[in-house]
Amino acid sequence: MKDFETYIFDLDGTLLSTLDDLAASTNYALRWAGMPERTVEEVRIFVGNGVKLLMERAIPNGINNPKFEETYGKFREHYMEHNLDTTCPYEGIPELLCELKRRGKKLAIVSNKFYAATQELAKHFFPDTIEVAIGERDSIRKKPAPDTVLEALKQLGASKDNAVYIGDSDVDIMTAKNCDLPCISVLWGFRDKDYLIKHGGTIFVDKPSEILSD
Repeated sequence: MKDFETYIFDLDGTLLSTLDDLAASTNYALRWAGMPERTVEEVRIFVGNGVKLLMERAIPNGINNPKFEETYGKFREHYMEHNLDTTCPYEGIPELLCELKRRGKKLAIVSNKFYAATQELAKHFFPDTIEVAIGERDSIRKKPAPDTVLEALKQLGASKDNAVYIGDSDVDIMTAKNCDLPCISVLWGFRDKDYLIKHGGTIFVDKPSEILSD
């Protein structure tokens, strides 16, 4: 793998296995609202564009449902209390980040997860390696718009030259393209290789250590 100076990572499905906690909070909110629950595999398909869109997909009639805002609020409330119940780094991720840090690389997280949860998870799991963590908030466009990645580069004091974006979804591929960055697609996340190829993926890794240069 090519050696880069700056590594910007997606969070869910890339650094952290978060699916079970996302599904649990989704179904908590749906139960509260008297709506049909969703399977973990359905939630896997729904994730990637931020939790509001996750809930739009999970709730019958989406944002047009009269109980949408209340149900979405219940999801956020539950997730902020339970986002560490089963969430953990994928095998090899802590070692990858530590080695990149040891080599003097600049590291950031850019996620469509809401800002407070992104910050909390980054500080909990990666306090000594991740310098910048940016999540969804009203003042900046979420992925696949380039804004959050460009903001991360600014906070890192880094340029796009010799930077790479790393994620597990079509949204990440589009984000990298919109930033004019190369994209490494990981194959342990929420989308399989065939899906990623269909959406423009060209560089793939099966395990975190493959991201390191020789």
